[in-house]
Amino acid sequence: MFEDLITDFLQYLRFEKRYSQHTLIAYQGDLEQFRDFSLREFDIKDPKEITHFHIRTWLAGIKDNKQTARTINRKLSSLNSFYKQLLKKQLLEKNPVSQLHAQKLPERLPSFLKEKETENLLEEVQFDEGFKGFTNRLICDLLYQTGMRRNELQQLKESDIEWSLRQIRILGKGNKERLVPVSPELLGAMKDYIAEKRKLEVYDKKYLLNLENGKQLYAAYIYRVVRYYLGITTTLQKKSPHVLRHTFATHLLNKGANIQAIKDLLGHSSLAATQVYTHNNIDKLKEIHKLNHPRG
Repeated sequence: MFEDLITDFLQYLRFEKRYSQHTLIAYQGDLEQFRDFSLREFDIKDPKEITHFHIRTWLAGIKDNKQTARTINRKLSSLNSFYKQLLKKQLLEKNPVSQLHAQKLPERLPSFLKEKETENLLEEVQFDEGFKGFTNRLICDLLYQTGMRRNELQQLKESDIEWSLRQIRILGKGNKERLVPVSPELLGAMKDYIAEKRKLEVYDKKYLLNLENGKQLYAAYIYRVVRYYLGITTTLQKKSPHVLRHTFATHLLNKGANIQAIKDLLGHSSLAATQVYTHNNIDKLKEIHKLNHPRG
């Protein structure tokens, strides 16, 4: 019973909500873990028999295993989404997760590159020669200049580039589309890249970025490329594609961009997710004040 409903739910997330493979794997792991726990500890095979007591016991065990509040909240969110769907399909009368509350998270400010570090990455660092180096450079350029997520970059199609309007159409979370303007220089780089890609023996006409063998990029490749080049550029502990997304947003805010505009460019569903960047901006203002104000 549990297994069939989990399978149906994952199909819904995949085909109707258009969630990424990475997200689907996370949901599946959380739900299967809870399914196994319910059977092992309470001999419950039907999710409709679950109460908030069973879920709280499961989460308490996870907490005792030294899992972070963020991990616990993700598992609770997975279960909540699952039960909301069962409720929507009228397979139960009440969502047992509704009586539980998420863990309070410690404040975590996003990591980002300083402007000098970004300049070094995009202008000074030597990328490999040939098509592979061209691909790696364009990965870094696109992530920083558009603020797109790793999965969004991986799925970026040639047809998503609106050449005459100088903008890129990005398909984000929840199948939401947004438009991000790009510079003439970046447009030129993409045009040159496509021309070089056409010289490969085999290439993917659909997706913009290809491997040397002509196949579509995969997520781990993008991560490795960014991690390597950020390792050359910065001493930040975190070196992931998301750092370039954070850098994009932070630099815009530091230059006076409206936070609502940044929200739209990032594809955030709410302003609350974007407001975390104001903390970094306040720190910069304090620094400017200290250095330049007579009474600083």
